[in-house]
Amino acid sequence: MTTLFASLRIALRALLVNKMRSALTMLGIIIGVGAVIAMIAVGSGAKKRIADQIASMGSNILIVVSGSSTSGGLRVGAGTVPTLTVEDSKAILSEIPGVRSVAPHLSGIAQVIYGNQNWSTVIYGTIPELLEIREWSLNSGRSFIQQDLDGAGKVCILGKTVADNLFGGIDPIGQIVRIKKVPFTVIGVLNPKGQSTWGTDQDDTVFVPLSTAQKRLFGQKFPGMVRVITVQAREPEVMKTVEDQITDLLRQRHRIQPGQDNDFSVRNLTEVASSAEESAKVMSLLLGAIASISLIVGGIGIMNIMLVSVTERTREIGIRIAVGAKGKDILLQFLIESLVLSLVGGILGIGVGIAGTLILSSFTQWPTLFSVQAILLAFLFSGSVGVFFGFYPARKASLLNPIEALRYE
Repeated sequence: MTTLFASLRIALRALLVNKMRSALTMLGIIIGVGAVIAMIAVGSGAKKRIADQIASMGSNILIVVSGSSTSGGLRVGAGTVPTLTVEDSKAILSEIPGVRSVAPHLSGIAQVIYGNQNWSTVIYGTIPELLEIREWSLNSGRSFIQQDLDGAGKVCILGKTVADNLFGGIDPIGQIVRIKKVPFTVIGVLNPKGQSTWGTDQDDTVFVPLSTAQKRLFGQKFPGMVRVITVQAREPEVMKTVEDQITDLLRQRHRIQPGQDNDFSVRNLTEVASSAEESAKVMSLLLGAIASISLIVGGIGIMNIMLVSVTERTREIGIRIAVGAKGKDILLQFLIESLVLSLVGGILGIGVGIAGTLILSSFTQWPTLFSVQAILLAFLFSGSVGVFFGFYPARKASLLNPIEALRYE
């Protein structure tokens, strides 16, 4: 223990003699550790953001979208022809055991007007089950009741973005807004959901009863038709089975012959979300790996400076060996010098990484998430770099011939 403390004192004294060189040597480690922490924080923030967006969509969700159309030789995308019906959604719920809940809906873009304020947004005609499937709670007011659905009630529920833009600080509950010149009473305001995985604002929306959308807003040519049916499976394990069963059931109900294309499509949101999450994880690992290169470069800088130090102090090493120091004492001294450089650089790098991440986040509004494990890992890695790259110069110093070292000028 005494030898260790003595070696530590000698190492610190040697580093303090050349303060500028020691500081420049640590710079590579400081930048490396700071870069690792910042990049992992950015990557973790992206993963958390995607995870939050996935959670905001609800769990175990399948989306059934009505078919496409062809006009003048051009094929228009899915959802343009309302081939699905409310009866289809009832059949899915009653005939497929793996389904927990379904919610048909019909949507369109319309101008919402309150007083002298107006806002263009997406209007969803649906039933209360959609909010339950998406785990979307109310901030104030109430949801739709059966009377609203049966009587095509002129009531609506606002997303937070719409409520903020139309009403500001006024309580929207009970106020009258106009959608396509039809007056609607605001009965509820939803809690914020934020952006979806596609980057759209989920709170920029208005919900009305499905029957109201069909009869008063979007004037469906075919009564009971909807464009989308949202399906919630009972558990993740049955998602694929439920997807196949929905396809078979709807082909049978729509009398689609073998070999004919479906007039609908089924999308598994869990698979889409998992792909997005996996992409974020790969990005996080890639950023961390790129930043780690800075640490390797910093370690090479330490080895270079330590080799120079061994050369400069060859005579000193010879004197120490001549008066009784052993090779392991010389090895320990230079290893400690290398380790001190890397650990001090690591501590400073942690501060630089955290400060840099906070500055980056404030300027770019990009979400970041610090990880204690990542900070400790970067710090320990910096120490490992110091030992690894300092070992060769230390061993070279410990193997010097004392007679030749004393002759060195």
